[in-house]
Amino acid sequence: MRRRGYYGGFGGAFLPEILTATFEHLEEAFAAAKADPDFWRTYVELMANYAGRPTPLTFAPNLTRHFDGAKIYIKREDLNHTGAHKANNVMGQGLLVKRMGKTRVIAETGAGQHGVATATMAARFGLACTIYMGEVDVQRQRPNVFWMERLGATVVPVRDGTRILKDAINEAFRDWVGNMDDTHYVLGTACGPHPFPEMVTYFQSIIGREARRQISEQEGRLPRRVYACVGGGSNAMGLFSGFLDDPVELVGVEAGGQGLAGGRHAARLASTDAGVGVAQGYKTYFLQDSDGQMRETHSIAAGLDYVGVSPILAHLKDNGRVRFEAATDDEVIAAAALTMTKEGLIPALESAHAFAQAFKEAPTLRPDEAIIINQSGRGDKDIFTVADAFADPAWQEFIIQKAEHYKRMKPEG
Repeated sequence: MRRRGYYGGFGGAFLPEILTATFEHLEEAFAAAKADPDFWRTYVELMANYAGRPTPLTFAPNLTRHFDGAKIYIKREDLNHTGAHKANNVMGQGLLVKRMGKTRVIAETGAGQHGVATATMAARFGLACTIYMGEVDVQRQRPNVFWMERLGATVVPVRDGTRILKDAINEAFRDWVGNMDDTHYVLGTACGPHPFPEMVTYFQSIIGREARRQISEQEGRLPRRVYACVGGGSNAMGLFSGFLDDPVELVGVEAGGQGLAGGRHAARLASTDAGVGVAQGYKTYFLQDSDGQMRETHSIAAGLDYVGVSPILAHLKDNGRVRFEAATDDEVIAAAALTMTKEGLIPALESAHAFAQAFKEAPTLRPDEAIIINQSGRGDKDIFTVADAFADPAWQEFIIQKAEHYKRMKPEG
């Protein structure tokens, strides 16, 4: 029997005593909601009528022909309201907040998509909202900051530490300690203390449920592989949960940054640089040094620039159920460019990590096999980062070379 909140040796709830009662209340409210069939029905109806679900599973004919391998399908979470999978989790937690009778929500955000989704949910349900965001991410994701503020949220730049996602999480927890009575922390990914990993996965499972049904209808069979990018792990757990009990290979793709060898990356499960530790209320793999101090991370995608990873994914990695790879910044820009020009789709740089790995492997599979790539978000927010990359002649040349390289990856025979 699994210990409460643990997945193998990972997970748990390592909390200061002052937060214990708040987490017990949250756990009880979530358990009661899950046991209530009307809660899930209300959630699905809300996502259909407000967020636009189900999102399509789009066949990519041009990319399929380009790689001359497996049929490529793309799960279109970019068409979900607010432009990413994040709405799935926040709208579910919003229903839970109303059920608990709280009036204010707080959240952390890296890429800004979770912040926009939370601000949207707060506007929809009439809740006060504060978003914490690392100062570095505020600068590189300015469009999302603009929309959060227009939606009525207060955005607080976090200037402590490395000024990215992990620091925003720390600041959000500090806020929660001082405002537990009326405030709920809408944690954005499948990390943190129990019950957050389970709860976020529960709401994001709508992705995998839909995708499994859609690929079965369109192909008459299950896919050979499914691919999702991995930061904290919410979109990956959402997609993977639909196929965990099936003979389908699950591939999580982390941020390889400037390469695993140099240490400038955010690959916890695809590198040898991470170790098991306890931080931010839970036990998992963290990028840390020999003294247990958290290392700086790097990714071109703000949403993957995180030092830890979901304890559920850590367990699935250790038991061999999910394979983890890493894509470099250069590979991600090249994959995004190819997807734009071949299919007219603009994936977020986070999502483009999954595309990059799928593009490496699609040519090695048979034409009667299918793969699914989770386009977890759209790339509007990345316009300045992508524009800078396209303006760099060296990067332009790499993009061209990489596209030609992809063409030659079909194995002989």
